[in-house]
Amino acid sequence: MPNTETNRIEYKQQLTKDFEEEVIAFLNYKEGGIIYVGIRKDGQVVGLKDIDLTQLQIKDRIKNNIQPSTLGLFDVIVETIDDKEIIKVVLSSGTEKPYYLRKKGRTPEGCYIRVGSSKERMTFDMIDEMYSRRVKTSLKELESPRQDLTFRQLKIYYEENGMKLNDNFAKNLNLLTSEGKYNYNA
Repeated sequence: MPNTETNRIEYKQQLTKDFEEEVIAFLNYKEGGIIYVGIRKDGQVVGLKDIDLTQLQIKDRIKNNIQPSTLGLFDVIVETIDDKEIIKVVLSSGTEKPYYLRKKGRTPEGCYIRVGSSKERMTFDMIDEMYSRRVKTSLKELESPRQDLTFRQLKIYYEENGMKLNDNFAKNLNLLTSEGKYNYNA
């Protein structure tokens, strides 16, 4: 274990009021990360007094204060280092980004991301971009219940503007699932 924080490791001497912000930063980060509770910023192991209560508080705060659901994205493990008990919170990169504080919503006050060895507030543009990637990806792989689409209006629009739709338009416009069927974007 390194004795300094990195892009993937955060140290907390104790459970702090900004704990969820740190969790969110890792959930929104491309690689996830680990938060050690019971270790000072300088890497000194100090341990925790009531390990069971702290472990319960961590699980409850992650489950109840962060949206969308974080179930399956984190693990809370008790470890002993230098005869002192600490908690290791392992976080995966989330699949439903952006994650945010339930009480603040999908805003810069509620969305964080890991930058270097610290958390940073996300801008509205970053939040929108992350959310649109998630929605676009999910709609792209959902097969449309209607596969008899003709795109007549689109073809008329193109012809009126002196253009013609080529045979690859559905693929180029992300209107097909990976199996080649029309998706919800279509």
